Amino acid sequence: METLREMLDRVARDVFPAADGRTRVVPQPSPRDAGVLAFTAHCVVVTDEDPAWVYEVLRDLDCDPPAGALHPAFLAALAERTGRRAETVDALLVGTPLPGAPDLALTEIRDAGHPRIRYARERREEVRAWQADGGVLVLGRGMAGRLEVAVEVDERAREKGLGRSLAGAARQLAGEPLWAQVAPGNARSLRAFQAAGYRAVGAELLLQRKMPVCPSE
Repeated sequence: METLREMLDRVARDVFPAADGRTRVVPQPSPRDAGVLAFTAHCVVVTDEDPAWVYEVLRDLDCDPPAGALHPAFLAALAERTGRRAETVDALLVGTPLPGAPDLALTEIRDAGHPRIRYARERREEVRAWQADGGVLVLGRGMAGRLEVAVEVDERAREKGLGRSLAGAARQLAGEPLWAQVAPGNARSLRAFQAAGYRAVGAELLLQRKMPVCPSE
C-alpha cells in the first residue's frame, strides 16, 4: 500500500490520486501528523482512528460525497474523537527546487527563542529560519516529513514584492519539493507564492494536539 509520503512525492511531480470521488483513510506517519488532504475528487483522511468509524460519519453527511471529508460536521466529529483541535482549511501549494544561491540577502537566525522559530517548532521538525530586511523565511519538516515553508513580511515592507522574493529564495535553499499552506482568503500571500512558481495542488486541514500561539503578522 502506498504511504502518505509516497503519495505526496507523486503529487509534487504532478501525479495525482485518481479523481474517483473516493475518500480513503491512511495511518498517521507520526503521532503529530493528522488531518485531511483534498485533491480533485479524491480525499485522504490521515488518522489512526478506525476507518469504519470515518466512513460511517461520512455516509451520514448531507453533502456531495467528494466534499465530505472537509465538511465542518465531519471535521468537528474527527477533532472531538481524536481530542485534537482543527486548524483552518488551507490551500496546498508545492514548488520544485531551484539551483543557485538566493539573490536576496539572508541571515540565518540562530536564536531558538525567536517567536517564529518557537511557533514553527510546535508544528515542524528540523526548523531553520532566515532574516531578510523586512521579513522572515522559515523551513521545516511537517506532515510525513515533507519540507515546508512559511514566510512573514513586516507591515512596513509589504506591497514591495518581498513575499515573492522570500518564497523564491526558499526554493533555492530547499534541494527538494517544497510545500506551502496558505489561507485561501489571503490573496496577497497566494499571489506571492504563485508568482514565485509554486503550484496549487489541493487543500489541507491539520489536526493539532495543541494550539500554539502565532506571533503577530
